[in-house]
Amino acid sequence: MQKLFLIIAHFLSAEAFPISSKLPNIMHRPNLPKRTFFNSAHQKNTPKMKSAASSDEPDLKTMDRILGTAKKAAHRAGEIMRNENGATVIETKYNAKDLLTKVDGMCQEVIQKEVESEFGSESHSFLGEESVGSGAEASKRALREALDKSDFVWIVDPIDGTTNFVHSMPLSAVSIGVTYRGKIVVGCIYDPFADEMFSAIIGKGSFMNGNPIKVGAQSEIGAALVAAGSPPNLLNLAPSLRGIKALAPKVRSIRMLGSAAVMLA
Repeated sequence: MQKLFLIIAHFLSAEAFPISSKLPNIMHRPNLPKRTFFNSAHQKNTPKMKSAASSDEPDLKTMDRILGTAKKAAHRAGEIMRNENGATVIETKYNAKDLLTKVDGMCQEVIQKEVESEFGSESHSFLGEESVGSGAEASKRALREALDKSDFVWIVDPIDGTTNFVHSMPLSAVSIGVTYRGKIVVGCIYDPFADEMFSAIIGKGSFMNGNPIKVGAQSEIGAALVAAGSPPNLLNLAPSLRGIKALAPKVRSIRMLGSAAVMLA
């Protein structure tokens, strides 16, 4: 399921359009160079934004409505996170490193109710992390079922960075992406502890709390601040650490903040 939810963060950070990759306010310092994650190929080859939605995308009015609902739902879930930070682990999923709290389910339920209240459950499928079993096959199966059910699919990680959340570290976020016929067209990431809402509609640019944002101008790997992770799946941990070891001498620095959504937003 982890790879599925990284789609959302990647969509907001690079693939669809430029977006800032600055870190939360608790790590900001004034008058310092903009922090970005290295992606020179994207910076050199970013396509021009479209002036109107193509035929395989919903109209702008529909996407605006979807984004408004996503942001409202994310704010409601974020409020729960702020009130419940440091929640107790109620069970583990893939292994002892893959945690689940009662708050994950509470946040997902709030988001799903908001979506179904606005759009119903037939025309908009809902795919939440807490309702999908562990493992790649379960994720693939759940995604295929959701895509087959309706044109619109909401892909939601109610708390990205659950381990941080359990340990009262203010580095977790609500991550929501919406696909139309298999193509991600709307997304938002809400960091409730920094009160930062990152949002985007395909072809219309990216925003943080309503202000336009974009990736930095770094074009050399030595100027890059690189985001890395510590996968709960032990089979993936060794390759991840090898990658960090290989990159560390070549980049400015490496950060492992424990939330892909926070790092890539």
